[in-house]
Amino acid sequence: MSSRRTLGACVHATRRIVCLLVAVAAVSGCAADRQANMGQAPEYGPQTPVSQKLKKLPVPAQPVSVGVYDFPDMTGQRKPNDKFAEYSRAVTQGGRAYLVNALTTAADGQWFNVVERTGLDSLLQERRLIRGTRDQYQGNNGSLPPMHFAGVMLEGGVISYNANTLTGGFGAKFLGIGGNTEYRQDMVTVACRVVSVRTGEVLASVTTTKTIYSVLAEASVFRFVSVDELLEVETGVTQNEPPQLAVRQAIQLAVYSLVLEGAVKGLWEFKNPDAATELIDKYEQIRKSPESAPDLIEDGVAAAGASQQARDDGSGSEDYGNNPSPTLASGPQAQG
Repeated sequence: MSSRRTLGACVHATRRIVCLLVAVAAVSGCAADRQANMGQAPEYGPQTPVSQKLKKLPVPAQPVSVGVYDFPDMTGQRKPNDKFAEYSRAVTQGGRAYLVNALTTAADGQWFNVVERTGLDSLLQERRLIRGTRDQYQGNNGSLPPMHFAGVMLEGGVISYNANTLTGGFGAKFLGIGGNTEYRQDMVTVACRVVSVRTGEVLASVTTTKTIYSVLAEASVFRFVSVDELLEVETGVTQNEPPQLAVRQAIQLAVYSLVLEGAVKGLWEFKNPDAATELIDKYEQIRKSPESAPDLIEDGVAAAGASQQARDDGSGSEDYGNNPSPTLASGPQAQG
């Protein structure tokens, strides 16, 4: 009898040791995977669906010279936290960099000639340094070519960030086994307008909104596997859409909309009007029914890209980057 009890105790102890080793191995494996993920090589910024639409825009009849001084965060919002006060901003402070990147992405950089205005003081200081050095060592040959002017300026910023506009979840358990899901929806809004340098008139203005989703999924097991043994397992995963990526997509959509809005108002023209006809028609439908925007934009860009490729004569668009005079667009309909 005693030998049986001893054997049973050994089996019981062995089973506990095996369970402990399995748990330790699982935790160690998760930690190893986490360390491996933390050691990933740096990557280029992700290509968003809106950036692909910007690249596929038909080329303009003449590039538009544009200047961007600032694109600030006007919300003043802090990161939402139900447990303690957050001092970090909820919205990225690099909206200006995202706007410049979106402008240089439109039609692979053929739509806008972006002039530097963010670091204007440093740029002017460097030019003075070059002129002074050349005057000292080369006499009167120290002149520099004139800087490019901007025909229009882009103003605006991130005007709204609303947290927890929609929250919810679902969960169920049966005999100690179950799971639950929770979700949250935030919303960021961006406003952008085109201002004529010559007259100060606001030529076009658009507002775009991007929804930010956060999802939590959890599963758990809580039950007795024997009289004196309890099994408890918990796992979960959370996926949060980065707010800065949402801001970037909203800015890209604002630039995309400004290009079409300016074409509708006659501020500038496409090099091949036929390539943009269907695209503008889709944009007009979007303005009338915003809920159909994703499908209409996708169809319009695809059609415009096919038409542009079929009709393009192969000659590059005229570049006015070396002209220091303020330029908005070519043709008799140009304004500003």
